[in-house]
Amino acid sequence: MEISPSLERWLMDGSDPAVRRRFLLDLKGRNPASPEIRALDREMLEQGWLHDILALQQSEGQWNSPVTTPHELYAPKYISTNFSLLVLADLGATRETPGISKAVELLWSREGGPEGGYGGSNSEVCFTGNALRMFLQLGYADDPRLQRMIDWLCAAQKADGGWHCFPSDTGTLDCWEALAAFARLPTNLRSERVTSAIARGAEFYLKRELLHEGSDPYAPWTRLHYPVHYYYDYLVGLDVLARLGFARDPRLEPLLDRLESRRDQEGRWWLDAVHPDIPAEDEYQIHPPVYPFILEEPGRPSRWLTLTSLFIRSAAGLE
Repeated sequence: MEISPSLERWLMDGSDPAVRRRFLLDLKGRNPASPEIRALDREMLEQGWLHDILALQQSEGQWNSPVTTPHELYAPKYISTNFSLLVLADLGATRETPGISKAVELLWSREGGPEGGYGGSNSEVCFTGNALRMFLQLGYADDPRLQRMIDWLCAAQKADGGWHCFPSDTGTLDCWEALAAFARLPTNLRSERVTSAIARGAEFYLKRELLHEGSDPYAPWTRLHYPVHYYYDYLVGLDVLARLGFARDPRLEPLLDRLESRRDQEGRWWLDAVHPDIPAEDEYQIHPPVYPFILEEPGRPSRWLTLTSLFIRSAAGLE
């Protein structure tokens, strides 16, 4: 797609190496093995967001907690091991990145058993789906341990095509993690069961035009965030469907128009909030302490969200 010279300069000049890497991969079609990308992989280890997050990793592979504390890999929110790895995977870390395999094996040691959350009896769609997406982004697609997670997520799909993180006979737009994980599964590794789950899941979102659920609009779903953790907004929905090849479905046109209306005069999108972005009257509340994970300041233009939005527009065939 055509990107103005001024917008390209803003994305590339003086930005985080992870931003420049994603720009070249998602919008310029560079090969991940190209010299440009390899150079940025090295630069990310030396400076920027990825470097700074890795620098906080503790000796046993975790972030921000002793490994003897119950649930320490998931708490405190949102700076613990689980959430740090989710962001690192988005930024371009892989199993070859120093420290990543150690953290992954620590997670598997806690969640990979019969009673764990990686396809075991304590699995939840939000947690299991996020973990599968993360492992796939980190380069573990060939790891046979992932199959149990894939099977569990397929089995957890509701009759209406959606998923739900809490007991329910129906799906909810708020539970997007399984579909997002399948979007990262290479097409040659998608079984008929996964392909069917993707089709049904995509239709669940398309029928609802990504926002139509319940009698009243839910304001946080209309705001733009990063990191998203396990929260939903319409940009999350658009990104997932774009990665699955549904960006040109006509039912997405109202949301694509809404997204375009958020673009400023310089062609950028702004970060509305960081999570937890929960109205005071919401039934779902987070128990403290909570530490927001902030890469870019809310209320300002966001390079990361601009890249996401441009990727979606490109997938939709829009200039």
